[in-house]
Amino acid sequence: MTENLELNMDAFLPLRDVVFNTLREAILKGELKPGERLMELQLASKLGVSRTPIREAIRMLEQEGLAVTVPRKGAEVAKMTEKDMEDVLVIRAALDELAAQLACDEIDDEQLKLLQASRRNFENCIQSGDVKQIAQADVEFHDRIYQATGNAKLINMLNNLREQMYRYRVEYLKDEANYPTLITEHQDLVEGIRRRDKEYVTAVMKRHVSNQAEAVKQMIQQQE
Repeated sequence: MTENLELNMDAFLPLRDVVFNTLREAILKGELKPGERLMELQLASKLGVSRTPIREAIRMLEQEGLAVTVPRKGAEVAKMTEKDMEDVLVIRAALDELAAQLACDEIDDEQLKLLQASRRNFENCIQSGDVKQIAQADVEFHDRIYQATGNAKLINMLNNLREQMYRYRVEYLKDEANYPTLITEHQDLVEGIRRRDKEYVTAVMKRHVSNQAEAVKQMIQQQE
């Protein structure tokens, strides 16, 4: 277990969420390694909390696919596998393509301005080199497309999927070589939605998700 693990306090969040955010960030940064045990007593001692928020945080990590409970062994950091990644991305591809198509029909002028602003914000965040900040900006960009659909059911499904996607998104964004492609794809999506060209945005979104899947697949293979 990393010696640098410290509780990231936030006075506005319940303790379980503070613990969850701390462990989540440690996993995404690689400070807690795939396969590493998440022992409640040890984590509670390290973070200076009781075992209850640790247990609740681990349950939340499991919902995101960041932790798994192994029979007779306990919880551990989940390993990234090609199968898990492919299962998540094939669903994301279908829903993201649908969202882009619906956005072409439903987006209004104000929403288009917000989407364009999110695209620029993503490009600005890239200059920071802060992967967490870049990932948040990428999430915001796609959320603008989702909101523009006006379809609450679809938005809810995508929000649930987003948590499972986050780990793969971060892995993809750790490689700066992917940034030029991402910038171009975001620009193409905005332009296609502005023109309300469903065929074009569907093709761009398909390529967008496919590029991420291939890059993360290579990363997983390198770690095996």
